[in-house]
Amino acid sequence: MAYSNFTTGEVKLAFGLRDEVGHLFPEARPVEPNQWLQDALARGGRLALASSNEKARSEFIVAPILVEVVATNEYAFALFSGQSLDVDEERGLKGECDFILSKGTGALTIDAPVVALVEAKNEDIKAGLGQCIAQMVAARLFNETKGNAIETIHGCVTTGETWQFLKLQGSIITVDVGRYYLGELPRILGVFQAMIDFYQQCE
Repeated sequence: MAYSNFTTGEVKLAFGLRDEVGHLFPEARPVEPNQWLQDALARGGRLALASSNEKARSEFIVAPILVEVVATNEYAFALFSGQSLDVDEERGLKGECDFILSKGTGALTIDAPVVALVEAKNEDIKAGLGQCIAQMVAARLFNETKGNAIETIHGCVTTGETWQFLKLQGSIITVDVGRYYLGELPRILGVFQAMIDFYQQCE
């Protein structure tokens, strides 16, 4: 079993979790995209949204947004794409992650994963939640084994156009009450900035 095999019900049962719906980022403020990101999305976004290929949406929409988030914060966080996070093979916490945001400037290895982002297959956000939650659980266990004092992990499932955010704290998975859309990009950037600020304050 691997991350991508988990359904939401399976991951909740396997790791003793329960879910709830809540407002995750009530104080998040919109962040206007800079010209580079606007140009990148204008040039590549049209191609990505016309495609049913998750890889195209990842390269043309998701990656530029995440790169901008990291760059705006002076690379205090590292971005990993397509890297394996093998934490507990027996319990299925293994496999490749679409994107991981990790605290620290190290670019070669994941040192302190704090945000797991999953590309929704077949544009089905709900179907991607199990995979995302499993990666969030793995990120927390990884941090525990490394002695990182990080108890809260965030996650996101996205089609590129639609973004659903989550939070793992204790045994509770909180799913944000609302979804965000590419047409309201400043709100998406604001949510990512709120997450970055949260982890910077944890130092």
